[in-house]
This record gives sequence, C-alpha cells and structure tokens, in this order.
Amino acid sequence: MMLCISVLCAPVSVGRMWKWQLHLLLCVCAAEVARGQVRYSIPEEMATGSFVGNIVQDLGLDVKRLKSGRARIFTEDSREYVGLNSDKGTLVVKERIDREELCAQVSPCSLHFQIILENPMELHSIVVEILDINDNAPFFADKKIELQISESAVSGARFSLESAKDPDVGENSLQRYTLNPSDHFILKLQSRPDGTKYVEMMLQTALDREKQHEHKLILAAFDGGSPQKSGTMHIHVEVLDANDNAPVFSSTLYKASLTENSVKGTAILKVSATDADKGTNAEVTYSFSQITDSVSETFDIDPSSGEITVKGKLDFEKSKQFEINVKATDQGGLTDSSKVLIDVLDVNDNAPVITVMSFSSPIPEDSATETIIAMLNVKDSDSGKNGKVRCSINNELPFRLKTTSPNFYSLVTDQILDREKAYEYNITITATDEGSPPYLTNKTLTLKISDVNDNAPLFEKGSYTAYVMENNAPGMSVYSVKAKDKDFGNNAQISYFLEDEQINGLSTSSYISVNSESGTIYAVRSFDFEQIKEFKIKVKAQDGGSPPLSSNATVTIFIKDQNDNAPQILYPIQIGVSQVAEMVPRSADVGYLVTKVVAVDVDSGQNAWLSYKLLKATDRALFEVGLQNGEIRTLRQVTDKDAVKQRLTVVVEDNGQPSRSATVNVNVAVADSFPEVLSEFTDYTQDKDYNDNLTFYLVLALAVVSFLFIISIIAIISVKVYRWRQTRLYYKSNGNLPVIPYYPPLYADVDGAGTLQHVYNYEVCRTTDSRKSDIKFMRPFSQSALNVDVSGAGTLRMETKETEVTDECSEVR
Repeated sequence: MMLCISVLCAPVSVGRMWKWQLHLLLCVCAAEVARGQVRYSIPEEMATGSFVGNIVQDLGLDVKRLKSGRARIFTEDSREYVGLNSDKGTLVVKERIDREELCAQVSPCSLHFQIILENPMELHSIVVEILDINDNAPFFADKKIELQISESAVSGARFSLESAKDPDVGENSLQRYTLNPSDHFILKLQSRPDGTKYVEMMLQTALDREKQHEHKLILAAFDGGSPQKSGTMHIHVEVLDANDNAPVFSSTLYKASLTENSVKGTAILKVSATDADKGTNAEVTYSFSQITDSVSETFDIDPSSGEITVKGKLDFEKSKQFEINVKATDQGGLTDSSKVLIDVLDVNDNAPVITVMSFSSPIPEDSATETIIAMLNVKDSDSGKNGKVRCSINNELPFRLKTTSPNFYSLVTDQILDREKAYEYNITITATDEGSPPYLTNKTLTLKISDVNDNAPLFEKGSYTAYVMENNAPGMSVYSVKAKDKDFGNNAQISYFLEDEQINGLSTSSYISVNSESGTIYAVRSFDFEQIKEFKIKVKAQDGGSPPLSSNATVTIFIKDQNDNAPQILYPIQIGVSQVAEMVPRSADVGYLVTKVVAVDVDSGQNAWLSYKLLKATDRALFEVGLQNGEIRTLRQVTDKDAVKQRLTVVVEDNGQPSRSATVNVNVAVADSFPEVLSEFTDYTQDKDYNDNLTFYLVLALAVVSFLFIISIIAIISVKVYRWRQTRLYYKSNGNLPVIPYYPPLYADVDGAGTLQHVYNYEVCRTTDSRKSDIKFMRPFSQSALNVDVSGAGTLRMETKETEVTDECSEVR
C-alpha cells in the first residue's frame, strides 16, 4: 500500500489525472501482491539497447514468470525511455535520455515506472536515476557586445556584463570567468539578494582615445567537468572622443558624366567628408554653396549621404557641363568645401527611319537576278556613330540589298524564284545604327510572286488499270484519272484528252471518251469479252498556260467476262433427222462407259465451268451422267428385261450468274447383235401380203443412191484439186498462213480445269504440210456407234472413212 502512495506523490499533470485514478485503483487491488521498489542509476546519453538492470535477480522473479504473467511496463505518460526484455529479464535503454531535457536543473533526476504481471497480478515499482555527464559547455546568449566608454571615464567605473549559462548541474555547471587582456579592466563576481551571481567589468586604468580608440576583450566562462569545457564572448569597447576635428573631403575636385536622357532621381556621384571625432561630433551634413538657378533646378544633394542626383531635365544641346560647389559641416559648425564638375553626354536616343521610295509587287517567278524590287531611304537624326546606319535582311531569303549612294538602298533578287516553293515573302529590312547601345528599326515588305506556267500537269500514277464488264451500256463511266499542276490560276486549269491511236483497226475514240474537265473515262460502245479482252489508251492532261504544258498516262482497260453465251454441244452431233446411237451390250457391267457428252462454253472463268445432269431418261435407274466430265455410264447390270431402245436427255449448265444451259438427246441401243437393234429402230413393218411393187422401189432407190454417190465423188475431187492449187499458189507467193477459222476457247483442256477432264484417245492423222491436215476421231474399240435414221429408212453401222492419204499419224491423249 505504501508503494501506491509513493506513486501518487509523484508529480502528475491535470491532463493525466484519469490515468492516475485508474492506477490508484489498480494499486489498491494489487496491494497484497506488490513486492517493493527497485532503484537503478545510469548516466544520460546512453546508447539505445544499453543494459540498465536485471529485474529477475533484483526482484526475485523467474523468466518464465515474466512470460506467463505477460510482464509489461506502465509509465505515467506514453513515452518509455526504458524497455523490458522479457526473454532475459533485463531492463534496457529504449530511447535516448537527455537529463537536461528531462529534468532541466532539478536534481536528482529520476524515471518512475511500474512493471505489471498477471495471473496472479503483481506490481513492482522501478526508479531509474539519470546521472548528469558534462555534455554541455558554458555559453553566452550574445557572442559579442559593444560598449562605448568616454575617455573621460574615471577609474573604478563598473560595467555590468551578461552571465554565462550551463545546463549541467553540480561540478559540471559553470564555475569561473576570465577576461583577456586585462590592461585596463578587471572582473568582479557579484551576488544578488536572491543568491544568483553575476559578473561585472571594472575600469582600472583611464582610457585615452588619441592613443587607442577601441579595445577588444574576450570574456571566458569555465565549468568544473572533466574534461573541462568553456564558452567565450567578445567585448568591443569604443572610446568616445570630444569634438576637436573639422570635416575633410576625400577630394578637392570630383568629376562625373551622365547622359542627356538621364531620368529624375538618377545618381551621379557621392561626395564624402570625414571627421576624426566620434559620435555626434563626427556627424557631417552636405549642401550646395554659391549655386546658380540652373544648378539648383537640375541637381540635388542628399544632406546625409552626400549623393548628388538629377532633379530636372538635362539637355546636351543647352549645357554640356556643370560646375558645383559642395560644403560639408559637422555638428560643431566646422566646415570644408570641394568642387564637382559634371559633363553631359550625348546619347543615341533616335532610331533610324526607313522610307520606302518605290516597291514592285507582285513580280513574276521567272524574273532575272538583280531585278529591282524596292528603293529605300534610311536616315538617323543622331550625329557621329549614333547617326551611322547599316541595313540588312535575312540571309536565307533569295534577295539582297545594294547600296547605290549614302543612305539609299536597292532591294534586288539574288536567286531564281519559284512560286511553287514560296508564293509570298515577308522581307524584313533591319536598319541599325552604330550607337551604344545601338538602335534598330524594322520594316517588313510583303512581296507576292506571280505564277508562270513552268510546271506540266502530273498524274498521280504513270499507268492505271480499269475493269469493265462486257455488255456494258454505252456512256457508262469506266474510270477516272486525276492530274495535278503546281502552277496557279489558268496555268493550273487542267483539261483531259485522248491520244488518237488504233485499237483493232479502229480509232480510240470509237471505244472510249474522256470528260475534258473531270478526267472521267466513259465507254462509247458495248464491249464483248469474246472479241476483245483488253486494250490500252493514253490520256493527256494539258494545262491552260501559254504555251500549254501536258503529260500522258496509260490506262489499261480489261473487259470482264459475263455469262452471255450458252454451252455448245460438240458431241454427240445432231444433224437433221439422223442421230447417233450408242450400243451397250447386255453383258455390260456396272460403270460401263456408254459415251461422253462433250461441250464447251466460249465464256471464261467460272462462266465456262460446265456441269452435266441427266434431265430425262427412258430408264433413270440404268444410266448416270458425270457431273464434271459428262460421261454416261451404267448404274447397274444390264438385264434382258431392259428395253433395247433407250433415249437420254442431258442438260449442260455453266457456272455463271444466272447460268445458261444446253440440252442434247442421246440414243442408246441395249443389244448384243445388230439384227436386234435393226428390228427395234425400224419404223416400218413387213406386211403379210407380198408387195408386187417392191422391186420397182428397190431399183429406183438404187438409181438415186448411185447418182448421189457419183455427185459426191465429183465434189470431193473438185475440192481436193482446189486446195492443191491454193497450196501451190501459197508456196509461190510466200504469203501468210490462211485465216484459221474461229473455234471457241477451252475446246482443249490444257490445265485440267476445263470441260475435258479425263483422258480419251483420238487418232490424228496429218500430212507434213500442217495446213492440209485432217483430223479423224476414232472411238474406243469396246464401243460401237450406229447411224440411226429416224425417218424409218433403216439403221446402218457408222464407219469412219478416210478421205485422204496421210503422211504422218500420231495418237493424241
């Protein structure tokens, strides 16, 4: 219980009263477990973490007890200078401790705190005394003081000095003073009624200002620490004198100069007079004496500093120099005089003036060098160097200045001008005089450059490509070309024309026209891809200059194909009433090749991609048509129940949008022998009654056939003779090859993308003269072809007959 009372007796701030009330209650509750108080002593300024004491040993505790009791330190305020190491049971310095900051001059200086443990609760009071170390030196509040002592002061006069301070206590505090030098003064340490001490300086020997007008002393204070520390203060003693000296100017004649444009208040010079006396006896005032009205109106002098300033306006032309008398007077009425000469200087206060006498704008861009653009007059009203003027322009401009006579300049061209690079120039003419500082004047002339037709129109590209769908409407816009001209006005007005050339023997204008203003190209006619696929034209762009300039561009126009042609059936050929019949043996297997429908399309691209479909058939389950190759094959095994006469209708479509098509009828005979075929395809029937007129008809038919055969032989011989004579004439005349008749494109599939996508054998027989070659188509040996007379005359086996003897035969795959 006594422990709690001792704690409550410690100084407490009002702001922390509630904490102490809580602490008191804690002390009352824990009075029976309080063990006592431990005191430690440590010096100030110990390093953080330094050892303070071992509470385990001093309080008879166990480290385990510290941990289980969650030992902690409770302080009166939130600042903890000492910390608890629970692992070791020691107290260590937690924060730097400054005794002077903590306790000031109070001694002894102690830290009070408690160590609290729980389960059961214990409270231990710890007191740590902070010992002072000599870490502070004596110091004076002022490092220097000044004293003024009259030379008439008597010996024994006392002068109070500032005392030194030392925050340390005991032997480490202030102990003694010293004064150096001590020729005229000594120190006296005095005590006040309250016990405080102060130091005084006493005059021991009279002062003489004429021998020494000042004294510099050092007052030192020492403490009693070890090592000993000290502080010093400088004492400056000024010896006062009597008024026994008159002022004296530093010079009997002062000279100054200033420019005529000096403004009011401008400082000219400062006169200076000194007085050997001190204090008020040395104070000097300055004034003008014996001055004229012009001086009093123009200048003024400061009575205290002696500075002469401008009061009115100066004019070099009216007065070039002023002479002024100046007087210096001290407080005792003693005086001295001096003379001041002020020269007024002329200044460069006039800028050059540029006058444009003549100016030509605009000028053509093809103007020759040295062409005069402007005539200038430059002058400066100043004199001497201030009136000498130099003129210049920007060196980057294609112009220069020429001096024709003093103060006269000509602005001329220095380079060939180009309006397309710069159509306008801002020419700044700078006139600078030789004054100091120099004055300059700028004059800007805006020169415009007129255009000359020196640039031909230029197309964006040298060649263009245009695409036109065939069967276009006449007058349709095909393409648009554009040219640009760097010139201006009429010289940049571009017109477009077609170069007159021949396209397939016709003039360009019969195919294409061009808008002379916009450059838009129009189709004059409707194009046919099958007749012309592309052609080139030249468009000329011409400006409106005089003479006009022009340039050309090539436009390649490609005609795009349109699906405007239906497929053409090449095989089987249907002429008149006679049709070809394909024979299929009844022993034919599945996939047997009956025949192939061959078709072409004179269009190109996908418009010429053909597909084959079976439109109608006598028996749809027996035959099929290849979609891409047009091959007619059997779908199943041929049986005896199948009809001998089969009729197929095949439609051929192209891939155009919209698509076009063609149909072909194919007759197929399903039989193993010709009699069976003849009996099926014969339109007439044998009457049971014998016709007596049969012989007559047979003889008549034989006669007609014989006549036609003779006529055919004669026609063939005539044709052969005609061709032979034409060949002889060709070799004699060395002429060109005869015109090759037109065949549709893609008739022969070269790259595998056309209509003939599979390999078939054809026997080609030709002579050494390729112009006389004949082509003979031979079918595969496994197939037969029948010539069917739909009129009912009968069906005959079709055989290939060679009409000429060939010298060379080859098989084409």
